Amino acid sequence: MKEKKVFSINGYVGLIVMIGLILISLGLLYQGAVNIVYEPRIGYIIAAIALLIIAYLFITSLTIIAPNQAKVLIFFGQYMGTIRKAGLFMTIPLTRKISVSLKVNNFNSVKLKVNDLDGNPVEIAAVVVYKVIDTAKALFEVDYYTNFIEIQSETAVRHVATKYPYDAYDGDISLRGNVTEISQELEEELQERLSVAGVEVIEARLTHLAYSTEIASAMLQRQQAKSILNARKLIVEGAVDITQSAIEHLEERQSINLSDDQRVRLVNNLLVAIISEKGAQPVIQADSVGENSSK
Repeated sequence: MKEKKVFSINGYVGLIVMIGLILISLGLLYQGAVNIVYEPRIGYIIAAIALLIIAYLFITSLTIIAPNQAKVLIFFGQYMGTIRKAGLFMTIPLTRKISVSLKVNNFNSVKLKVNDLDGNPVEIAAVVVYKVIDTAKALFEVDYYTNFIEIQSETAVRHVATKYPYDAYDGDISLRGNVTEISQELEEELQERLSVAGVEVIEARLTHLAYSTEIASAMLQRQQAKSILNARKLIVEGAVDITQSAIEHLEERQSINLSDDQRVRLVNNLLVAIISEKGAQPVIQADSVGENSSK
């Protein structure tokens, strides 16, 4: 079922026309009632009553529509159409009119506890910004579209959270490190789920992400250990590059030929000096001084 337009005219014009019909019917009723003694005019009275009934039915069909609001018309159980324009309108009489908001709305999910790709329990929540674009689907394809949006949003958040780890140090996508990509995927999945309800998802973003309380302290230590290892790895790689550059500089530019023992000693000293967390204490070799003094 898709949304469609329904017959409607400007309410002010329709009201003026109905008032005119009422005046005409009153005139016919007067003509029939005054001359009924002298000349039977039952037809005037019948016509006046018919016009009054028609005018009353159309006057009761007047409906006021606020901005960003739509009225869905149901005629004895049959969907007739939707009026989206704001203002006063006269439409099909004897119809049931249901108001549907077209405003942008948002839904904040509760904090859900799910297991990520590594099996770690995490707490996650999201906000979904949406609006109704098809009133017929929103009312007739699902039962209470607002509840449908809430349940499907929580289901989509759970599904996306189980596809990725909380943290990833090898460049893969993670929940904490790729919030934009995760939110984009969540928005696409929500749009696919909510299209049946005539709802457009404007934005979906994570609002809360954390390890569950029972493993929060352990996972914090794990994160710190991984951060230290990564930092050490970076320091060692940088120290090796610096040492290699220093040796090449000494041999090429300073014309110093180093033996294998001297090269090993120099590499060892440079690596210790660079990698050590504390400041390195220089040691001066006094072998040559001792030999000269003994002579």
